[in-house]
Amino acid sequence: MNLNLQDKVVVVTGGARGIGAAISKGFAEEGAKLAVVSRFSVEAERFLDELAQKTEVIAIWFDLALTEKCYSAIEQIVSKWGRIDVLVNNAGVNDSVNLGHGVEKFKQSLSANLVQVFAMTEAALPQLAISQGNIVNIGSKVAETGQGGTSGYAASKGALNALTREWAVELAPKGVRVNCVCPAEVMTPLYSAWIESMPDPKAALRNIEQAIPLGRRMTLSREIADTVLFIASERSTHTTGQIIYPDGGYTHLDRKCTLMP
Repeated sequence: MNLNLQDKVVVVTGGARGIGAAISKGFAEEGAKLAVVSRFSVEAERFLDELAQKTEVIAIWFDLALTEKCYSAIEQIVSKWGRIDVLVNNAGVNDSVNLGHGVEKFKQSLSANLVQVFAMTEAALPQLAISQGNIVNIGSKVAETGQGGTSGYAASKGALNALTREWAVELAPKGVRVNCVCPAEVMTPLYSAWIESMPDPKAALRNIEQAIPLGRRMTLSREIADTVLFIASERSTHTTGQIIYPDGGYTHLDRKCTLMP
C-alpha cells in the first residue's frame, strides 16, 4: 500500500531514540522529508546520519522544556522546506514526579511532557492549516490505567488525550486532523534498562508479557511507528479525534484475558 508520504515534511519530536526513532525511521523509509527535534547525543547524531542515507533530514537539538525555542525550531524547518505536513508530538519522559516531590517539580514535569506539545502545535499550526496536514500525539496507557508514582506524567498524558479531542474539534474547519497513538508495553532501550534493574529480569519480563493478551509478547516499536504512519497518511483522511491503542489488548481487554496462562 502506497501511503503517499513521499516528500511530505514531517516533524518528529524526540525522534532520535526509542519509539520516536522507530517513527522517524518509518517516515524516512517512505521518503518523507524529516525534521527531528530532540536533545543532542552522540548516538542520536549517529542515528540521524543513517537516516540521511534514505531521505532529507535535519536535526534541531534542544530541550523541548525550553518552550520558547519551539517556535524558532518551526521557523527553521519552514525556512528550509517551505511547509509542514505532519507534526508528531512524541517527546516526553516518564519521570516519576509524584506527590511529595513538590509543586515546582510537578510544574517541570508538565513543562517537559505537556506544555512543549502545546508550544510545538501552536507554532506549527499556521503551516498545517495551509497544507491541511495533521497532528499525531503520542500518548500512553498510563492516561487510562494509572501506574502509581508518576503524577506529572500521568496528568500530562491524560491532558494529551483531552487535547487530541479538543484540537480535532477546533481544527476540523481548517481541514487539520488530530489523533493520538497510545503505546503500552513496548521494548525500548529505556524499558530494557528498567527491566534489567529488577532482581530477576527474565522473570519480570515474563510476567509482563503474560499480561498482554495478543501473543503474550511486548509490542514492537515498529508496530507503534506503523500505526503512526498510517494515521498520518492519506489513507486516513477521514480519521480525526481518535485515541488508538496498538497494545495487544493490554489496556482495555477484560482482566481475565490478562490472567490466562
